[in-house]
Amino acid sequence: MSEKSYDLIVIGSGPGGYVCAIRASQLGMKVACVEKRDTLGGTCLNIGCIPSKALLSTSEKYHEAKDGFAEIGIKAGKIELDLKGMMKFKDSVVGANTKGIEFLFKKNKIDWLKGTGVIKAKDIVEVGGTEYKTKNIVIATGSDVVSLSGIEIDEKRIVSSTGALELDSVPKEMVVIGGGVIGLELGSVWSRLGANVTVVEFQDQILPGMDGEIRKEAGKIFKRQGLKFKLSTKVTSAKASTKGVDLTLEPAAGGKAEKLSADIVLVAVGRKAYTDALGLENVGVEVDERGRIKTDQHFKTNIEGIYAIGDVIAGPMLAHKAEDEGVVLAEILDGQSGHIDYNLIPGVVYTWPEVASIGQTEEQLKESGIKYKTGKFPFMANGRARAMNALDGFVKILADAKTDRVLGCHIIGPEAGTLIAEVALGMEFGTSAEDIARTCHAHPTLEEVVKEAALAVDGRPIHV
Repeated sequence: MSEKSYDLIVIGSGPGGYVCAIRASQLGMKVACVEKRDTLGGTCLNIGCIPSKALLSTSEKYHEAKDGFAEIGIKAGKIELDLKGMMKFKDSVVGANTKGIEFLFKKNKIDWLKGTGVIKAKDIVEVGGTEYKTKNIVIATGSDVVSLSGIEIDEKRIVSSTGALELDSVPKEMVVIGGGVIGLELGSVWSRLGANVTVVEFQDQILPGMDGEIRKEAGKIFKRQGLKFKLSTKVTSAKASTKGVDLTLEPAAGGKAEKLSADIVLVAVGRKAYTDALGLENVGVEVDERGRIKTDQHFKTNIEGIYAIGDVIAGPMLAHKAEDEGVVLAEILDGQSGHIDYNLIPGVVYTWPEVASIGQTEEQLKESGIKYKTGKFPFMANGRARAMNALDGFVKILADAKTDRVLGCHIIGPEAGTLIAEVALGMEFGTSAEDIARTCHAHPTLEEVVKEAALAVDGRPIHV
C-alpha cells in the first residue's frame, strides 16, 4: 500500500476525467488521476475529437484553395497536397492540447498515477503494482470502437477512426461502413484530399437519430460534394489483402448480394463502454445489458463511494456531456447540488457544412403527440452567408404550439456548431421563440439566420 491516500481517485484522463479531477481539486480535495497512455486527454485529445478536427480544418482549407478560390477571385496557382506536413500539423495540435492538460494537473496539484488502474476494493485502486487508498473513486475510462462480426480491424487496410487519422497516403477508393458522425467526418476528410469515398449505411438515411429534414438535406449536400452512398445496405464480409479489401454487401431487407473493392475500409459503426480489466468484478459494480456502468442520477454506482461518468454510463457519447458530468459530480462530492438536462446536450457534426442539433426532433415531437410550430430560414437569404459564399443549409426551430417555448433547434450550414450555442443557452432558461426573435442580433452575421428562424415560428420572417 502506498503511503499516499486521496479524497478522490479518477480513473481515466479524458474530458470527463480530467475536468472532474480539476474541479474536485479547486474545491479543496486531494486528487489523483490514473492514465495508462503516455499523454493525458484520453481518446478525445489523442485519437478522437482533436486530431479529427485538425484534419477536417486543414482538408477544408486545401479543398477551398484547390476548388473554391477561383470562384471568389483568387488565383492561387497550382495547389499541392503535402500529406506528411498535414499530419505533422495534426500531431502538433494534439501535442499542444495534451501538454496543456499536464500543465493544468501541475497547476491544480493533481497527481498523475501512470499506468492501468484496477479497483481492488471500494476504497483502493492499484496502479502499476502499487495500491492507493481513497475516499471516492470515479470511473471515467471512456469508450472503444465497435467492430462488425467477421470483420477484423487491422488498422492497415481495415481501419477504425484511429487508423483513419494516420494514413500515410490518400487511398484511391475508400469505403466507410457507417453513415454516422465519425464516418461522415473522416469520409469527408479523405474525399477532399482526393479519395473516391462510398458510405455504406444500414438505415435508409445517414445521421441516425437526427432530425429527418436535416438528414435529407445533408445527404443531398454530401452527394454534391462527391460522396457516394449505399443506404439500406449491410456489409456481410470484408477481406483484406496486400492489394486492398474485397467487400460483400447485401440489402438490409434481404436480397441479392453485390461485391465492392476498396484500398481502405473505415469501420465507423459506433462505440462501446470501455471497462476492460478495470476490476469491476472485484467489488461487484453493476453494468447494464450493453456493458455500461449503472448509476443513479448522481452518478453513484451500486457500491458506496464508487461513481462513473462519460461514455461508460448511459447517454450520448459526447466529450462535453462527460465534462458537465465531471463538474457536477465533483460538486456533489463537495456537498453541493447538481443537475444536467440530457435533453439539452447539443450534438455537432463537423463536416462542411456543419450540422448541429439540440432538444427534440420533429419525429420525436410527433411520436409524443406534442403540438408544435416550425420556423425555418435558409442561409441563402443571409447577407453574411452570401458574402462568405456559404449558401447551403438552414436553421429550423421547433416551439410549443401553445406556450411558444423552444423545444428543439436543428441547423445545417456554416458554423452550425457555434450558432447552436445561442439556442442552447436560451433553452436552459426556458426561452420562447419570441424571446430569440426580439433579441437584437448584430448585422451582418450568420446569427441572424437563427433570429429569422425564430421569427418564422410566428410566420413573420423579414428577409424571405
